Amino acid sequence: MKLNLLTILITFLLSFIIMMIASILSKKSLYDREKNSPFECGFDPLGMARMSFSIRFFLIAVIFLIFDVEITLMLPIVVTLSISNIKLWILTSSYFIFILIIGTLYEWKFGALNWL
Repeated sequence: MKLNLLTILITFLLSFIIMMIASILSKKSLYDREKNSPFECGFDPLGMARMSFSIRFFLIAVIFLIFDVEITLMLPIVVTLSISNIKLWILTSSYFIFILIIGTLYEWKFGALNWL
């Protein structure tokens, strides 16, 4: 029992000493404001924080993500064809595809799919 406690204590102290030495040696003496600021895809970090952002681009990205998730939900439908009841499979898959078509028509009607 004492040997286990001694081993745990030595391990803790050794790791603590190594962390302290690494912390002391890794300190940089020169702090540059530009180097410490986050780099965001080529944007100037010292410029204006609120830049105009196209809502159109955001909507297209969200629609892409929705269709991407729909595709990942449709892939198991094909895999389960061989192990499912064919009538139930056709009913379920056609219901799912019907919902996707209705969603696409809704987005098309309100102009979410227009590129201009």
